[in-house]
Amino acid sequence: MASSSLQIADAYCAILILALMLLGSIRENTLTDFELTDVSRNQLKDKPCEEIYVVREGETLHTISDKCGDPFIVEQNPHIHDPDDVFPGLVIKITPKPTKV
Repeated sequence: MASSSLQIADAYCAILILALMLLGSIRENTLTDFELTDVSRNQLKDKPCEEIYVVREGETLHTISDKCGDPFIVEQNPHIHDPDDVFPGLVIKITPKPTKV
């Protein structure tokens, strides 16, 4: 009876060790949270301007205006009372610059 319990315990430990090894190898091959954030920032930076624009972290109306070529952002968005009070997630309307063909 004791050898049967010992065999079950050995099998359980072997499965546990195998599972931990697999989880460790999967984690080594995935991107870290920092790397994912960096990839997302680079993709968003290159995203073209559209008529409905969502402000991202670190952006100001001036940087958005330069990026999109729209100097009249404040005039087109009456919900913006203070041009300095822009925050990530704010939805604004812009007239994007024409794309080059």
